Amino acid sequence: MSETQAAFDRKTKPRRSLGALEDVAVRIGALWGVAVPARPECAIVVAAADHGVVAEGVSAYPSEVTAQMVANFEAGGAAINVLAREAGARLLIVDAGVGTPTANIAAGAAMTRAAAEERLREGRALAARLASEGIGLVGVGEMGIGNTTAAAALCAALLPVAPAAVCGPGTGLDAEGVARKVAAVTRALEVNNVDAADPVGVLAALGGFEIALLAGVLLGCRSARVPVVLDGFITGAAALVAAAIDPAAVEAMIAGHRSPEPGHALVLERLGLEPLLDLRLRLGEGSGAALALPIVRSAIALLNDMASFDEAGVTDAAR
Repeated sequence: MSETQAAFDRKTKPRRSLGALEDVAVRIGALWGVAVPARPECAIVVAAADHGVVAEGVSAYPSEVTAQMVANFEAGGAAINVLAREAGARLLIVDAGVGTPTANIAAGAAMTRAAAEERLREGRALAARLASEGIGLVGVGEMGIGNTTAAAALCAALLPVAPAAVCGPGTGLDAEGVARKVAAVTRALEVNNVDAADPVGVLAALGGFEIALLAGVLLGCRSARVPVVLDGFITGAAALVAAAIDPAAVEAMIAGHRSPEPGHALVLERLGLEPLLDLRLRLGEGSGAALALPIVRSAIALLNDMASFDEAGVTDAAR
């Protein structure tokens, strides 16, 4: 980190004047173990799955919208398709459980422990494959009707906080809908009686197939030393799970943006991450991560391409 910061300090600018851009580049340099990291090729992983908790009336949209939106992704017509193209990022859509929802967490465990472990392995393997294919920067996103409720339950258990502190409108719930979500999360915590010291058990009881897979991607990215840009609240819940399994996973994480979902700020605070953007985004799909990718690449480009004081013949007043 000190070597990367020193490289930035030699550039033709006042010390630390590029703020968070310098912080991002320094973290990536440390992750890669190089003073000046090269420009990375980018990919965005969007994992999709359905959730049985939709039966509790916690979403403004019906479950069939998950499959419909995945078809939209594959046809290239969704927001994430546009933003991935603008960012020059490869887009991977992963079916982690579309049409085969988790069980209703308000009545029991979302999935078996074995199923959670399998999704974690799949995510790790995907991260390893991307790294082997030359991808050096990953963004993550999700799609799944009802998944803000699963994310809220995970966050309530792992932070821990009261369900009301992490339950928001999601895709557009009114006040009554938010109250139903709080009630569903409260029941989920009661019936599952999770132990925060067992993050895989918490994931199996309260999570979703796509959240589990993304947690695996985050763990795999840290193992492969690939920085990963988080999207919003649901990927934040996956990040909490990954960090609980392996605290070192946070070293690879970059917060793309801050969502207006009430639990997201609490998640970022726990992870110690400062978001690059705050655009009031609550779409999901990896949209915030996609918007942040060019910022991360720009930070690395500045480190590579800016002239130093010596190269430009500019006096360094800080010497």
